Amino acid sequence: MAPTKIEKERSLRADAEQNRERIVEAARELFAERGIDVTREEIARRAGVGMATLKRRYPTRADLVAGAFEEKMWRFADGARKALKDPDPWHGFCRYVRSLCSMQTSDRGFSDVLTMTFPTAARFEMARLQAFEDFSELTRRAKEAGSLRKDFVAEDLIILLMASAGVVGATGNVAPRSAPRLIGYLLQAFAAPVEGSCPLPPLRVRCTRPC
Repeated sequence: MAPTKIEKERSLRADAEQNRERIVEAARELFAERGIDVTREEIARRAGVGMATLKRRYPTRADLVAGAFEEKMWRFADGARKALKDPDPWHGFCRYVRSLCSMQTSDRGFSDVLTMTFPTAARFEMARLQAFEDFSELTRRAKEAGSLRKDFVAEDLIILLMASAGVVGATGNVAPRSAPRLIGYLLQAFAAPVEGSCPLPPLRVRCTRPC
């Protein structure tokens, strides 16, 4: 018995969704391994789809990058919301900053994306806005508690992320051990004088070239 029109449409939708999932998974893997400079052709090959299929689902490179990282951006936002629930604002502040560093070191692409904007990706930017608003509130509370230096502003987080991204890009496979040390230094710099200092992670990286 030949499939009905409705059955054909359902099959086409299922195939389209499977293609989308393969594209997103391939993009996530390649972006995490090598950063967001990976070409769309490479992503299409790993996903096992043609360029026409990829472009139909993600017309622009920005659409593809935002689509690949939207879920992770919401986790980024959720982390800020959870940090607000910490009864100790400074502890919540430090924990959140360290979690961002961890997300950067495990995914080179996300390290790049954190310092970029995607104006046409509404849900992606909504997650970013929520994260910034919650981090701004966390910053206010940590200052009121006397733990965070008074001249720190929420926008300084972008500078921190850019610095961490530089370390991740430069140190490659040892980034999970080197980047946290940078974050430790920065958290000490952000702390109010005398009180609120965070312990510096131990040094585990050895120089492999003449120093």
